[in-house]
Amino acid sequence: MGAARTEEEINDIKATILMALETVIDPELGVDIVNLGLIYEVEYDDATGNAEIKMTLTTMGCPLADILTESIYEVLSEIPEVNQADVKLVWYPPWTPEKMSRYARIALGIR
Repeated sequence: MGAARTEEEINDIKATILMALETVIDPELGVDIVNLGLIYEVEYDDATGNAEIKMTLTTMGCPLADILTESIYEVLSEIPEVNQADVKLVWYPPWTPEKMSRYARIALGIR
């Protein structure tokens, strides 16, 4: 492995990860998981190339958990800097519709 990346380069990788996550669409709602406000945190460890995604779901018993996490692993596997990804489901703070972006609200007809 080469020299350690700068903080700016690491932030660029995290931005790339976030953009990739925007391609993961919730099949029930038809909106991506980033704009739905399901992604709480993106971490990237430059030394190992590991990415950790902290996310929540709209409900605890969401039947789409496996589909969404599989999609996340799939899109992150296409990012050269990411050697391994780990998706951690968190329930705090609880998801509410207020976490959605303006785009998601418009797409879903919510004011």
